[in-house]
Amino acid sequence: MKPKKIMLNLNVYRNLHYQVNNQAKKIYAELMQPLMAGHGFKKIDLTFSLFKGSKRKIDRANVYSIIEKFFCDALVKNGCIEDDSDEFIINTYYFMTQIDKENPRCEIEVVEYK
Repeated sequence: MKPKKIMLNLNVYRNLHYQVNNQAKKIYAELMQPLMAGHGFKKIDLTFSLFKGSKRKIDRANVYSIIEKFFCDALVKNGCIEDDSDEFIINTYYFMTQIDKENPRCEIEVVEYK
């Protein structure tokens, strides 16, 4: 089979077969592993910043919900936090930043909670 691109948003996530969703989450965690290696936290705050690819209106919750889910699961899988419950992830913030037609993305900042 040729590789399949999967957009990380709630609309796509809910319509995919559960095995495809699980495989996508596994691949995401593997891709994040080099960035997460060597980091261990007791408690953290997360900040998500979205850079849209156009001026089109979007439902931010559709994007943030799945990116947060995949990222938090990757933090646990890669040993950065013990669990992705409220005991370890204290605050989560979402920001709509700016438009970046060349590189639409979601940037995630992890800050150890003080």
